[in-house]
Amino acid sequence: MRTIDILNKIKWDKSENPKETFVFYFDRIKNQLLKIPFESIKEIGKSFIMIEKDGEEVEIPIHRIKEIRRNSKLIWSRMDIL
Repeated sequence: MRTIDILNKIKWDKSENPKETFVFYFDRIKNQLLKIPFESIKEIGKSFIMIEKDGEEVEIPIHRIKEIRRNSKLIWSRMDIL
């Protein structure tokens, strides 16, 4: 399943729980995986997600998303993590 499909399923499927879901993306500047709560995603576009960080909107390219976890359980992972 594509990353965008997983994100939209979490957002729209009533059986999912976005409050317990976290997205991990690779930050090239910090050179590390960063964790964001799913609820901080304001928009899911075709090639990016828009989050609010420190009062500003930040675009994160979909290809930078490496893992999606519910609580600590891995529910999706891209094989090329780093």
